[in-house]
Amino acid sequence: MAVIQNCLKPSRKPLLFLLFIMWLVVTSHSDEDYYKLLGISREASTREIRQAFKKLALTMHPDKNPNDETAHEKFLKINRAYEVLKDEDLRKKYDKYGEKGLQDDQQGGRYESWSYYRYDFGIYDDDPEVITLDRGDFDAAVNSGEVWFVNFYFPRCSHCHDLAPTWREFAKEMDGVIRIGAVNCGDNGRLCRSKGISSYPSLYIFRAGMNPEKYYGDRSKASLTKFAMQFVTSKVTELWQGNVFTEIDQAFASRIGWLITFCADTGDCLESPTRQKLAGMLDGVVKVGWMDCTMHPQLCESFDVTSSSTALFPPGSSLAQDGSVLFLKSLDAREIYALVMQHMPDLETLTKSSFEVGKVNCASEAELCASLYIQKPCMAVFKGLGIHDFEIHHGKDALYNIVAFAKESVSAHVTTLRPENFPRDEKEPWLVDFFAPWCPPCRALLPELRKASIQLHGQMKFGTLDCTIHEGLCSMYNINAYPTTVIFNKSSIHEYEGHHSADGILEFIEDLVNPAVVTLTPDSFQQLVKRRKQAETWMVDFYAPWCGPCQALLPEWRRMARMLSGMINVGTVDCQKYHSFCQGENVRAYPEIRLFPQNSNRRDQYHSYNGWHRDAHSLKTWALSSLPRASVDLTPEDFKRKVLEGREHWVLDFYAPWCGPCQHFAPEFEVLARMLKGTVRAGKVDCQAHYQTCQSAGITAYPTVRFYPYLGTPRVRGGEYINSRDSSVIADVIHQRLQQLALQNKSQPKVRI
Repeated sequence: MAVIQNCLKPSRKPLLFLLFIMWLVVTSHSDEDYYKLLGISREASTREIRQAFKKLALTMHPDKNPNDETAHEKFLKINRAYEVLKDEDLRKKYDKYGEKGLQDDQQGGRYESWSYYRYDFGIYDDDPEVITLDRGDFDAAVNSGEVWFVNFYFPRCSHCHDLAPTWREFAKEMDGVIRIGAVNCGDNGRLCRSKGISSYPSLYIFRAGMNPEKYYGDRSKASLTKFAMQFVTSKVTELWQGNVFTEIDQAFASRIGWLITFCADTGDCLESPTRQKLAGMLDGVVKVGWMDCTMHPQLCESFDVTSSSTALFPPGSSLAQDGSVLFLKSLDAREIYALVMQHMPDLETLTKSSFEVGKVNCASEAELCASLYIQKPCMAVFKGLGIHDFEIHHGKDALYNIVAFAKESVSAHVTTLRPENFPRDEKEPWLVDFFAPWCPPCRALLPELRKASIQLHGQMKFGTLDCTIHEGLCSMYNINAYPTTVIFNKSSIHEYEGHHSADGILEFIEDLVNPAVVTLTPDSFQQLVKRRKQAETWMVDFYAPWCGPCQALLPEWRRMARMLSGMINVGTVDCQKYHSFCQGENVRAYPEIRLFPQNSNRRDQYHSYNGWHRDAHSLKTWALSSLPRASVDLTPEDFKRKVLEGREHWVLDFYAPWCGPCQHFAPEFEVLARMLKGTVRAGKVDCQAHYQTCQSAGITAYPTVRFYPYLGTPRVRGGEYINSRDSSVIADVIHQRLQQLALQNKSQPKVRI
């Protein structure tokens, strides 16, 4: 069960001396720099953080220092530093607010045995062929277009350790063909839960555009390889007299070469699995084909081939040109891949006057690179006209990441900002991502920005500003943690505090354009809340920007406000900005959630939320419980008289009081009842109390939603089943059905008397 956390306000009552001592303790603790404790830079990646902590854990663990009375406290400090810095959300809070921003996250005091850190901690951290994925880069990796085979493991799982040697060998076997990944579910519990991982190890294939597929076979290298190769769809072309020259000419015209293995009676040609692997490894670089020389001996002889061999034909190559065709002696896929890449034509070196596609030497073209603020080697996609609309790749220097970036960037509308094009007085709204290239959450956010830019093209512009290069601009806007996302809307500036995803950004922007949450000042609070109309209900969140739980609540609060639109007014009060006002309202901890009910004789009366969960659904359920019911309870007699024999449309919720999903659906049904008010009546039938009624209506599961339209004749007991528990979906289904009925009535011929 989740535990509610609040950011407590410091007391200002007596016992000043004691509080002063406590303040000194907190201050001295706050002076501990987590980065210095682990011996890492502020630019450290998640993997570097994990490796640094492991190194310290093996030497500083109390198990290894039994005679040091301070060993426990020392280890707690580095353990706390690791727990904060490995988590992208906590790390951002720490970077932005220091330990003050972590007051709500004071978990700790526990750690594992020395042997755990020695043998179980980060099984694949030191394996170059196995890519350890964290929450920050998982989605970008598996949606890159490449095939990923991911091992979700738990450090204490013995089966996970048994699989590890095989998984390493398998990763070496498949290196370059598909991506082999690993996710430590001990460190990434939220990620694993979101992917439905319930047992370890769980092995899944991921590829963009397909549902993840779980592997159930035996865990031998041969079986894993056979399963994985099913997803390598790169084509190996069989070449013969009827297609060979056409295929080669078409590829050469696109500046793509051919790798052809000739299979004769003598010598060795590449086996089918090796050809398939190479096709996957060289996809988009060269085409892979084979020729059966036993069937086409004369064709093979025209290629100067008399026994089995493999040859690379770069674009434009010819047997008549000495050295242009490379015959390869190796039968190993990785060796062949390396030889092919060595012999691929180099990119054209560009200058300022010939800036099209290729590479730029910043030593000789220093002025060009300086004008673009490019200070170190990088990949960039240039879009539109000229050279000033471009986006720089800041992900891992891995092919899958570069390919994914190039594909996304071409269709997206994100540009790299500099002082010359920074949106200071733009008429159009801009979303600016202030970031640092070394920051893992920043790299994870970039593909989400691209998605959002596509959906909002024409409504908002998107840009990124590298704060490691443009420190002055970032300081001007008080940017002290990364990523910080700000929306500039003419004279208004709004900092985005929600979850860093495309959906979260879109929700935030929707709220800016059409806000569901009212930002309250002391004056507007008095006017709108304290002097509210009799029929109005208000929910107010009193918060502080530095408070972690407050930040976590913001996106849920906005989502809840949209759910309650038209039923309950929702607002927020910034208690850092209006500190005296919040004190006067007796707000003692953040966030403080209060509901000011309708039809109240005392306008200052409120109910405080003390529930366990602060998600949108839980808050909505609590809020709706304060409103008068919009649905009615039906007895068996009511069901017969009002529903089956009546002249109104009805939608019914058949439920049982003990049923958990029924309790979860109850507030959603109330929302539905309010949405349909005046058109369709809403009723509830308790199937525990009225079992016979529900049985005769054919109810076999709870909750069940049935629509009973009035058709001019007595209705059947079953009604029309609606397979949804979403109020908006159900309302849409009912409205569409009512439109059908209206059209049917119009099309029926009228009887003249």
